[in-house]
Amino acid sequence: MNKLYIVKIGGHVLDDEPALQKFLKDFASIQAPKILIHGGGSIATKIGNSLGIESKYVDGRRITDGPTRDLVTMVYGGLINKQMVARLQVLQCNAMGVTGADGNLLKAVKRPVKQIDYGLVGDITPEDVNSTLLYFLLKQNTVPVFASLTHAQGEMLNTNADTIASVLAISLSKHFDTRLIFCFEKPGVLKDVTDETSVIRHLNKDLYERLLAEGSFHDGILPKLENAFAAIRSGVREVLIGEHTQLIANTGYETKGTLITLQ
Repeated sequence: MNKLYIVKIGGHVLDDEPALQKFLKDFASIQAPKILIHGGGSIATKIGNSLGIESKYVDGRRITDGPTRDLVTMVYGGLINKQMVARLQVLQCNAMGVTGADGNLLKAVKRPVKQIDYGLVGDITPEDVNSTLLYFLLKQNTVPVFASLTHAQGEMLNTNADTIASVLAISLSKHFDTRLIFCFEKPGVLKDVTDETSVIRHLNKDLYERLLAEGSFHDGILPKLENAFAAIRSGVREVLIGEHTQLIANTGYETKGTLITLQ
């Protein structure tokens, strides 16, 4: 099968203009089918503050009430998404900005209220992906650029970008030899969050479970690791986590950052 690269960009790269431009140039240079997923939480928070919309978090996850949902729809699906698409076009990358609602690409279920009410947040599974339409777009050399938004029952829903990337990778692994890449500002998964030289170059299931039990991982990396292993268990060939300039390049990306495998 042909290779497919599914790349999620996050962290501070999105609000660092030189870093973002370098990332987009490297992403555009990938000579294979590819999909990009982005969020934009810090930008949404900044714009929200200027509009009087307070950001609320529980355990690092945004609580999405009505005004916040409208805010992230505007910022993720509008401002950030369309700016990135326009810049990719200049780089000869025929990008198409989408949310989960477009073409019914990602339908969701509103997250049920349990101990915490996260509000207008969508939960998704690989079965919720319109892989037929995505396959067609990719075969037409179109590059989908997903904002981290899904839909259910006529409503837009805020959805974790790492989860969208993982679910897309799992769903499309039946059509492609899929590589999932999580890019952010760190050099990889760190054994010691205060020491950027402590990168774990290869993290398999056994080592992950041992380090998790020891409390070695910082809270911020845990969603990426959970989604990485979910993808690996479901047929994705490999997952890479690390700094964008190391992972997205024509050569050598497989030796950089942290490689996630089952064995």
